[in-house]
Amino acid sequence: MKTSAFVIFISIVLAVYGSASYYIYYHGRHALSGAAFLRLPYTIIFLFLSLTYIAARFLQSYGESGISRFFLVIGSFWMAAIVYFFLACLLIDIMRGVNHFVTIYPASVFMNYEKVKLGLFFGLIILTSGIITYGYINAKHSVINEYEITTNKKLDSPLTIVMASDIHLGPLSCGKWFDEQVEKINSLNPDVILLAGDVIDEDVKPVIEQNLGEHLLNLKSKYGVYAITGNHEYIGGVEPSVKYLTEHGIKMLRDTAVTIDNKFCIIGREDKDKLRFTGRDRKPLDEIMKDVNTSVPVILMNHQPSNLSELEGKNIDLSLSGHTHHGQFWPNSIVTNLIYEVSRGFIQKYGTNIYVSNGLGTWGPPIRVGNKPEIVKFTIRSINN
Repeated sequence: MKTSAFVIFISIVLAVYGSASYYIYYHGRHALSGAAFLRLPYTIIFLFLSLTYIAARFLQSYGESGISRFFLVIGSFWMAAIVYFFLACLLIDIMRGVNHFVTIYPASVFMNYEKVKLGLFFGLIILTSGIITYGYINAKHSVINEYEITTNKKLDSPLTIVMASDIHLGPLSCGKWFDEQVEKINSLNPDVILLAGDVIDEDVKPVIEQNLGEHLLNLKSKYGVYAITGNHEYIGGVEPSVKYLTEHGIKMLRDTAVTIDNKFCIIGREDKDKLRFTGRDRKPLDEIMKDVNTSVPVILMNHQPSNLSELEGKNIDLSLSGHTHHGQFWPNSIVTNLIYEVSRGFIQKYGTNIYVSNGLGTWGPPIRVGNKPEIVKFTIRSINN
């Protein structure tokens, strides 16, 4: 990414983050007008929480440490809290505006205005804490979703594919949690395991320090484990990430296709953000497929589910993507539904079967609200057998 573009991006992010934080802080301080002695500790705590994520990223630039990880954990949860506090403050302001024209509040609210504000203050803290706690627990418990797909191509026996995307191995990853996911994947007895991008969160160094690659070596399938790059491999440095994954048993497909046992073909595309980070575009799908034998089942992995219409006429049996996390926590799913033709789930369109996964891990706040982390099993059968 060019330095000027990066500076502009960071400036916009900080401006939005700072504005939202001040908006929340102002409302919280106003709510404490009936308990003025709480304003100073509130200000100190709010400043600390607001700066922890920034501090963590700054410290990480000098290397991983217990302090940077501590700040990262707190700051990541706070990023989610900000969303819900902001929405709550916005809703309160809207209701106050409506009440200015049409009375919707009972008279008792204004008779006990300071107590009502104080009650809302602590009530929202409890509610938001409850949502985040639920989201954290939910994010740790993945589900297995299963689909059957038929093809008119030759296939001597059913093909079992297990797919996971967006694992995001990094400083917030837990080896025990990842072991549980590996066991779930292996329990499905896959013919092949496909990892559809963002296996690494960003910088590969925390992954190395925690030796998370050893867990990847425990993945078992008949034909091995194949993966593609996602945007996060490019964010953290694609070549070190690819090297690490390759060293730990993952076969990386980078704008390449491989036919396995003359039975099926897997196509793996580079992430579309390759152009943004390297200045070089990925190969067109037509070019990758020019020597592909489409008489056998063809499975495509493409991390970001963009431009799905290009699948039309390609004779691809199954297209697998991730990236969206389906917003990861509500209401972000509203945004991903607007951005992507398919934000999550299975559809049949453009002459193929398309699946966009919620993902298995998390990015940023380690929570999920409104969706479940998932492992997906596909069984492909031939209608000609």
